[in-house]
Amino acid sequence: MVDDRTTDGRRLAELLSSELHGREAGPLGRLAVIDADLDAEPTADGTFVYAVALDGDRVASVYAQPDRLRVEFERGVDAAARAGDAADLRVRPKAVEPPRTLVFVADGAAVKRATDVFVAVVETLEATD
Repeated sequence: MVDDRTTDGRRLAELLSSELHGREAGPLGRLAVIDADLDAEPTADGTFVYAVALDGDRVASVYAQPDRLRVEFERGVDAAARAGDAADLRVRPKAVEPPRTLVFVADGAAVKRATDVFVAVVETLEATD
């Protein structure tokens, strides 16, 4: 069994980007990684790495920290909170206007679960459009 876990925020951002790019069909097929900063280095407060857009409209921003990844959902915030909780990810609201939902990705295994949060957000936004 492998004891090593991927926890580096930059590597987690790469894994999440690959998951989002790797699915052309279904809800994730409508998502695109935009505004990527290829030179971003993780910081304690989180360094912006890229945004994720649905049909050209920003849905979330992704920030790298030394030991995790933070996804800040700007749209579909309630769906992101519910799906993140259901996926056993750390989730918390961000009290700004308009409100946002933060979803934390602590290791490589959590990347797939974070992808499920994106699916839930896309499906919710599709239902409300």
